Amino acid sequence: MNSALNTLKTRGFFQQCSNVEGLSKIMDEGPVAFYVGCDPTGSSLHIGHMVPFFAFRHLREAGHICLALIGGGTARIGDPSGKSEIRKMLSYEQLDKNAESICAQLDRFVGFDGKTAFPVNNKDWLANLNYIDFLRDIGCHFSVNRMLTFEAYKARLETGLSFIEFNYQLLQSFDYLELYRRHGCRLQIGGDDQWGNILAGVDLIRRIEGVEAFALTFPLVTTADGSKMGKTEKGALFLDPAITTPYDFFQYWRNVMDQDILKFLLMFTFLPVDECNALCEPGKNPNAAKERLAWEVTALIHGKDEADKALAGAKAAFGASGGDKQAMPKAEIERSRFEAGCNIVDLFFETGLQSTKSEARRLVEQGGAFVSGSDGALSAVNDTAAIIRADRLNADGELTLRAGKKRYLLVITK
Repeated sequence: MNSALNTLKTRGFFQQCSNVEGLSKIMDEGPVAFYVGCDPTGSSLHIGHMVPFFAFRHLREAGHICLALIGGGTARIGDPSGKSEIRKMLSYEQLDKNAESICAQLDRFVGFDGKTAFPVNNKDWLANLNYIDFLRDIGCHFSVNRMLTFEAYKARLETGLSFIEFNYQLLQSFDYLELYRRHGCRLQIGGDDQWGNILAGVDLIRRIEGVEAFALTFPLVTTADGSKMGKTEKGALFLDPAITTPYDFFQYWRNVMDQDILKFLLMFTFLPVDECNALCEPGKNPNAAKERLAWEVTALIHGKDEADKALAGAKAAFGASGGDKQAMPKAEIERSRFEAGCNIVDLFFETGLQSTKSEARRLVEQGGAFVSGSDGALSAVNDTAAIIRADRLNADGELTLRAGKKRYLLVITK
């Protein structure tokens, strides 16, 4: 197997390939142009979107040519894969704005140089397609019977598949054909839920151009307990720091299950395989490996300065040496609130540690709400009628809140 493909397989980026031997052969012969696609259906990517882009960087390091396809055209329809109902239609203006934001996020992670890695937008060739010509030239190569055998469509037939979504596979296949014509692209990579769509593009290029193109998919990443990777109490783990703070991003990785540490080190960092294995050797402290994982991924997405701050904040929250409480997540509240007496439920809601008052109430009732005293020591507050007063503030006018075992927040009075 080609060394670049072997790297992907070793690190967990290998589920299905249309022709491993053929792909290995052309990759041994010289640089191969390949692409990864993502639709700008939101203003920010989340960590699940990034799995193919970690593989993207490994292939680039091996000397291959990388295309990041921003689906400004396909997003106007929406991919039915993995969805139980039709996606919400966004305005073209919003999609363009999302595409610009996502392209900037990918540029920070990939570093588009216009030679070995660059973005393309399928809006450029899809937005003004003539539908009749498209059906005559492209649609004639698709079998409805075969399309219905793919899991993405079979799953949706039970809940309802719109005709507009049924066109998605044709458009994605056309993307692959266009990228072959424009850039000599011979490989598409993506999550395994895209297998049917990618194979359809492979088949279209073979039928029209008489050339073999290739498909390579990765496993859909889940945690050891079977849940979707990157899901948090607040939702998906987004790259935008305005949605998921670097501290919360860091804490997600710091708190992964022990069984997931090695898998995530291999997939979401660029540490050498031997180093990843060494961090997870039997007898090693798993918390040290989690801390390294959290720092590495946060540095890749948010930069080393933010990773250092998140690490210092985490150490301060958990009382470890080298901590900096000013790096912890913060909330400002008027000192007068504490002088008058602030209800514990209101406090956890207003600081954002709980999204609703009912959640805050349950947290208190279940013994998961902790508040520091003037000496900084945390104690549980179990009474929903409890009042937090100014005598709990330290000399700097601050106190610490903890929700459950791992979520901390520094309250600053003004």
